[in-house]
Amino acid sequence: MAEAADFQGTSASPARRWLRRTGALLAGVPLLAGLLQLPTAVPAQAASANPVSVSLDSLSPGAPTDGDTVTVSGTVTNSGKQNVTGAHVGLRVGPLLNTRSAIDAVSRHPDDLRTRTGPEVGGKYVQKFAKLAPGVAQHFSISVPVDQLDLGQDGVYEFGVALSGQTSARPWDQVLGIQRTFLPWQPSDADTRTRTTFLWPLISTSHMTARTGAGELQTPVFRNDDLAKEISPGGRLAQMLDLGKDLDVTWVIDPDLLASVDAMAGSYRLQGEDGTTKAGSDQAVAKQWLAKLQKAVVGKEVIALPFADPDLASLAHGGTSVTGSLSHLKDATDVAATTVKTVLHVTPTTDFAWPVEGAVDPSIMKVATSAGADRVIARSDSLQETAGLPYTPSAARPVGGGTTAVVSDARLSTAFEDDLTKAGSATLAVQQFLAQSLEVNAQTDAQRSVVVAPQRMPSASQAQAMAKAVQELQDGTWSQAQTLTAAAKAKPDPDATTRIPSTSDYPSSLRRQELPRTAFEQIARTQDKLDNFKVVLSDQSRVITPFGRAINREMSTSWRDRGSEADSFRGDAEAWLDELTDQVKLIDKSETKLSGRSATIPVTVQNNLVQPVSHLVLRLTSRMPTRLKINGKAYDEQLVEVSGGHSQTVKFTTAANANGRVTVDAQLYTQDGQEYGDPVSFDVKVTEVTPTVMLVIGGGVLLLVLAGFRMYTQRKRAAARQADDEGPGAEGGETDDDPGNPDAPGDRLPDESGAPSGTEDPEQPSDPAPDTAPENTDPSGTGERVDR
Repeated sequence: MAEAADFQGTSASPARRWLRRTGALLAGVPLLAGLLQLPTAVPAQAASANPVSVSLDSLSPGAPTDGDTVTVSGTVTNSGKQNVTGAHVGLRVGPLLNTRSAIDAVSRHPDDLRTRTGPEVGGKYVQKFAKLAPGVAQHFSISVPVDQLDLGQDGVYEFGVALSGQTSARPWDQVLGIQRTFLPWQPSDADTRTRTTFLWPLISTSHMTARTGAGELQTPVFRNDDLAKEISPGGRLAQMLDLGKDLDVTWVIDPDLLASVDAMAGSYRLQGEDGTTKAGSDQAVAKQWLAKLQKAVVGKEVIALPFADPDLASLAHGGTSVTGSLSHLKDATDVAATTVKTVLHVTPTTDFAWPVEGAVDPSIMKVATSAGADRVIARSDSLQETAGLPYTPSAARPVGGGTTAVVSDARLSTAFEDDLTKAGSATLAVQQFLAQSLEVNAQTDAQRSVVVAPQRMPSASQAQAMAKAVQELQDGTWSQAQTLTAAAKAKPDPDATTRIPSTSDYPSSLRRQELPRTAFEQIARTQDKLDNFKVVLSDQSRVITPFGRAINREMSTSWRDRGSEADSFRGDAEAWLDELTDQVKLIDKSETKLSGRSATIPVTVQNNLVQPVSHLVLRLTSRMPTRLKINGKAYDEQLVEVSGGHSQTVKFTTAANANGRVTVDAQLYTQDGQEYGDPVSFDVKVTEVTPTVMLVIGGGVLLLVLAGFRMYTQRKRAAARQADDEGPGAEGGETDDDPGNPDAPGDRLPDESGAPSGTEDPEQPSDPAPDTAPENTDPSGTGERVDR
């Protein structure tokens, strides 16, 4: 591919092109002089192991103009084994760099002693060191008026800081260490300024779990306190906010981050490694961060990504073959705007999709636009130019179907991805970014829109370098800020490519980081369980909201290169859903005995949830309906409703046709026919009452009745005899109460037989009536005997 930045703009004026060529020739004069000052031979190994290392820790201003003083500071360290004497640090202005590729070449080997550079500014603008001992670092700081740098025409100049000195092995003045960077020079306003969009991402990893505390409040549970650290003063997200609030940038926000911080602002808990939780204590930090963000985004463009920033490439390459996966992307998109409005009180733009590193292929484009986004943020190293344009075209590209690819510039977007914890690395990154930006502007007089889409989660040091670069652009003379929406609406270049690369061109390094198909299969399984669980609840939002957002988080881009953590997160969500579902269940029963032809069997449903459950069907099935029927058939069903924290006993009428043991299965179902929970199986032992036993029992009862009747008649006769003996009017006579007399009326016992001779037992009737009493409404414990 022909690099667009490697050629002068075809639309630039002839006078301007002549000035550039003349300037390039003039720039060669000091270069020749510089060659004379450098040693004629440089060791081949110098580039990889310089005797002295030079770190350029600060260069201010990064893009000077007329009247400025350039201040350079840093450190020099003797990396060799010999003392360096007669040393000094000086500044060197190299040639004008006319292409973006030339800037790349210098960036690849900034400390190579074999590469020549410009002459030293010299004079009083050096810092001398009598001696540099091995392993010792020395600080330097040099300030020089910009007019002493002999800068010519506008453009990007190679700019070096070099240490010269001598050693005992080489006792002559020589360059022992150098650090090259760039000095953008645009002292007056450019005729045409590039419209630059810089995305400022507020994105983090997933912090909230699907778990919530018991009770009506549903206290959220966080995986750890990492989010509190990020938003605390000095933390990554705290610095992103503090740095971005004064910049003219487009905020790109993951609504999950807002929802998590908002949840932290209230009561929340932290999950421990042993499964326990403890109360969180960073509510004040969360409230402060949100308040700052609310002020920072006033009047600024806010782009809301789908909730939890789903991995579009993983979804396109491994998830679309799993039923229901795309519906989660739609759900994440729908909830995004509501979340941002609720927390930040601004209306965000939700029609942008952002694949990882802007890498696209047809399947990713299809998935990205499936949830309503019609603008996809791609990158120029994916959507590469094929027409040999001698300039960088504008970002907007219509790619068909009403979709616009907003192509960010790869060089500018990746300028801050290295480790920038050291000041020297950060300074080089900033200067390279400014150099590339100015070179883009110098390519042509036609105004273009350029988009910078940096990494999703910059570190604190990377964010600091980004902020410095954006501030230099805002204060500079060749760029003007623009929103992402404006960049997407800008007139596209008709010669810019609109061809989406094939799936085979997708980077293998990115594909290896994707979520596997098994991840989406587990997500689908969890969703099925959630669908089955929610239909029995009176307040479905108590589970739909936390688990719906947890499923969104399971698809997050942040899981790349964190496969084991992603597995753990998904497993925990599914396990917690299983645990909640199991709070509504059947109580186990032991063997039940039926001592008659018919009876009722109680089955208890327990609800340990806070809310009531309904829309459940309890089915009781006999495995041997020829021996035991449930309500006259093989099985029977009853609707079940149970209040929160209570149990409900449901009773089924049964009829036995023969003695013996029958296994019965109890199973809960949702009203749409899906099994709910585990079944409960128990044995029913039938022992029918026989006619012979009934005759014996009836005979015994009759004997007791006859014995009582005889006792009554004997006592009546004894009383009559006593009245005859006393006669009418008798008084003072003796009573016949001799206790020894067996015929005494008060002590006479009936015949032990209890029945008069010749009395026959009455015939015992059959037992056609049910043996059971009316149903008892009291709960039945497990394994208890059924009510009779």
